[in-house]
Amino acid sequence: AARVSDADMAGCDLGDVLAIMSGAERVQPSTVARFTRRFAPFRLSDSVIRPSYGLAEATLYVATHAPGDAPTVVPFEPAKLSEGVAERSATGTALVSYGTPTSPEVRIVDPESRCEVSAGEIGEIWTRGDNVCLGYWNKPEETAHTFGGELAGAAGEKWLRTGDLGFLSGGELFIVGRLKDLLIVRGRNHYPDDIEATVSAISGGRTAAISVEQDGTEQLVVVAEAKTDRDITGDVTAAVANAHGLALTELVLVQRGSLPITTSGKIRRQKCVEQYLTHALTRLDA
Repeated sequence: AARVSDADMAGCDLGDVLAIMSGAERVQPSTVARFTRRFAPFRLSDSVIRPSYGLAEATLYVATHAPGDAPTVVPFEPAKLSEGVAERSATGTALVSYGTPTSPEVRIVDPESRCEVSAGEIGEIWTRGDNVCLGYWNKPEETAHTFGGELAGAAGEKWLRTGDLGFLSGGELFIVGRLKDLLIVRGRNHYPDDIEATVSAISGGRTAAISVEQDGTEQLVVVAEAKTDRDITGDVTAAVANAHGLALTELVLVQRGSLPITTSGKIRRQKCVEQYLTHALTRLDA
């Protein structure tokens, strides 16, 4: 939206757009707001934006916002989210709803005990249905782990273990992040997507929040592509402390376009950890 000028849009009428499916990374409320605000003068309705949760193993999607209404955004208490509990609040961490999953089936599961958790508790998203593929080509071990999830006490019923963390609240599905990317700092869980959204609002570019072990403890490091020449370290440090109760060990500013991403544009956080530890980042202060 930021790259399109009014001249580019001259003569365009978006009033007949029926649906825009938004997925890949976790949908941020600020992204939806900027997009709809930018194209509102061209008659784009916010009711056509449909946040959708999908993955390659379960095409095309597992859950999506119902058509006809603007995306639902709900704030949750940040401290409770860190404890693995989703508690609605007047202010807090704003999350986008992905609608009420009906088909395929969805369960929220404790990945260690394989027990289904209660509504409002965060766990791994498991799913099954006709849209789930049979497995990975010539990768039997990965197939058995990912596609062979069995709920405790329900042997024989196979579920797809998505590797994504989320919860159900009011029957609606909310996503908080990837299980493998979960940050554990000083014994508390933190979701990198939330921290990255806070930093990106200041830096204006892609951001990766990572956990790095230093002196036997996990420390928070943020790697950010900066779109500004001014020193934003103080602003970012204060924003992360205020929004997430975290002390930022280091803010690493890198060249635009240098953060490692997947073919679908997702930040490769584990690769960022590797590059940070091996001093392979293209730092602006180098």
